[in-house]
Parts: sequence; C-alpha cells; structure tokens
Amino acid sequence: MSITCFIRYEIDPYQKEAFETYARNWNEAIPRCGAVLIGYYAPHEGSATLAYGVYNIENLAAYEAYRARLMADPLGRDNYEFSKEKKFIRREERTFLRLVTGTNGGS
Repeated sequence: MSITCFIRYEIDPYQKEAFETYARNWNEAIPRCGAVLIGYYAPHEGSATLAYGVYNIENLAAYEAYRARLMADPLGRDNYEFSKEKKFIRREERTFLRLVTGTNGGS
C-alpha cells in the first residue's frame, strides 16, 4: 500500500506565475526520482495564497530515498534554487496520508 504526500504551500499571491513554473518543473524530476506525481494545484478562487502538491510514494523509507535522489537531480536542485531566489514560497508543510480501504478505489 502506498502513502500520499500532500504539500500545503503558502505562496506570495503576486508571484502565482512563478509558483506555476516551479510546479511544472516537477513534472519531470518527481517521477524520475521515484514518486508518482498526482499534480500541483495553484490558487484559483477563494484564497490567493494556498497551493498544493500531491504525489504517491511506497512508504516513508522510500520517501527518504526519493528526497535524496531529488536533491541530487540537476532539475530538482535547479528548481529548489529557483524557489529560494524568487521567494514565492512563504511556507511549506507536508502531510502523509493513506487511502482508507473501501473508498475511492481503495482495496
């Protein structure tokens, strides 16, 4: 059974386009480094500062190995540097959840 990582971002509302560039950059690096990207979500209606990233990973041990590969990946490193340079992410928090058996396709 895999777990899902939900990343909640608080972003600068005046740099939504920079966040969207950051999100698109993960399309290649995340799968290459071992996670299944579900998607990134930018503000549309309501809050102008909340955004999310969602991906699946086998377990927490696989997550630790994935993070190490992501930090060593050239595109991953460049994307982290891009976010630090532009400072569009104000806050970031990760939560790991599992799909409840018998719901939404959960076996």
